[in-house]
Amino acid sequence: MAQEKKGKAKTSAKAKAAGPKVEEKEVKSEDLLDEVKRLIKEGNVRRIIVKAKDGRELLNLPLTAGIIGLVLAPVVMAIGAIVGLAKEFTIVIERRED
Repeated sequence: MAQEKKGKAKTSAKAKAAGPKVEEKEVKSEDLLDEVKRLIKEGNVRRIIVKAKDGRELLNLPLTAGIIGLVLAPVVMAIGAIVGLAKEFTIVIERRED
């Protein structure tokens, strides 16, 4: 039985290690919309999170391959609304592992 538990722990550790690639990029308010559009069109992005400079999460956008075209219009409106909140933002980009 001890070996079974050990094996399960190993598997979950592997699953965590094989998670998505996450990167952060700082952008100015005037570049935010263009950068988010570019990331959506790339196709390998799973999630985009837009944070204010103070770390507050302003937009959390999960993306799936089937809805990317449908998502763009509401995203443009949401980004237009949050651009006035700050001058600089951090975009957290979660990519699919290939």
